[in-house]
Formats: sequence, structure tokens, C-alpha cells
Amino acid sequence: MPSFDVVSEIDRHELTNAIDQAKRELETRFDFRGTAAAIEPKELVIKLIADSEFQLQQLGEIVTQKLTKRGISLGSVEFSDPEPSGKIVQRNLTLKEGIEQALAKKLSGLIKDAKLKVQTQINGDKLRVTGKKRDDLQEVIALLRSSDIEQPLQYNNFRD
Repeated sequence: MPSFDVVSEIDRHELTNAIDQAKRELETRFDFRGTAAAIEPKELVIKLIADSEFQLQQLGEIVTQKLTKRGISLGSVEFSDPEPSGKIVQRNLTLKEGIEQALAKKLSGLIKDAKLKVQTQINGDKLRVTGKKRDDLQEVIALLRSSDIEQPLQYNNFRD
């Protein structure tokens, strides 16, 4: 039976390239010379450090601009509130990867409400969709693309 997986993944290589480009721009920008501004990546968390909230906002715009240029959707980025710490202000950008249980149930319900002849199964942070016909699976992909889900979705592991 044909099947595919609905996942939400971030291309790590593109993420690394986007962070490197943002760091390079930070080094060359005149308004950040002589400040404590920094970008510190750790796995799926990017820590932004600046002297003021305005600089922190500018730093966030640099990073988000580089992420979008590299094809990483901002729907997978979660911004924390600025935290003052002594003379500096910090903010974390958390990148969401994988489909959470609540979102998987929402997607499954959306597919079932469309009355398509497919079955859905939640496998950890993936949603597997199985059907008898390839056309039904393509309808599910079109349905999920047209729905307004805040997290970017990819469709992989398509098998006949």
C-alpha cells in the first residue's frame, strides 16, 4: 500500500550557513562595533546577546533575514522574551523540529474530516499516511498544504 510521512525538519546544513552569514554581517556592521553583540548557536537554540533591546531587535532581524534567505521557514522559529542580565540583554531563538502530539492529532483530524480513504498513524514526531491509491495520498498533501498550519511541513518517504 502506498504511504508517506509528514514531518517537520530543519536542514542543519542550511541552518549552519545562515548562522555563519549572520555572524559575518555582525562583524562588518558599523553600528555593532565595540559592543557585546554576539550570536551563539547551540543545537536548535540560537542565543542573541546585545547591549540594548534595540540592538537585540536589530540582531534578531539579521538572523531571521539570513534564515529566510536560506529557506528555513520562520514558522519553525520561536522567540523568547528579552532578558536583561547586568549590562547586556539576551534572547533565545528556539527552532522547532518534529511534529508535536497535539499538532499530529490536529492534522489527523483534518484528514479524517476531509473523508479521504486514507489511514493516519502517529509515529513519535512523524505522521504516517497510508492509502490504497496514490491519488488519495496526493489529495492529502494538497489538503495539508492549503491548510493554515503555523509549522512548516515536509512530505517524505513516499512509497508505492
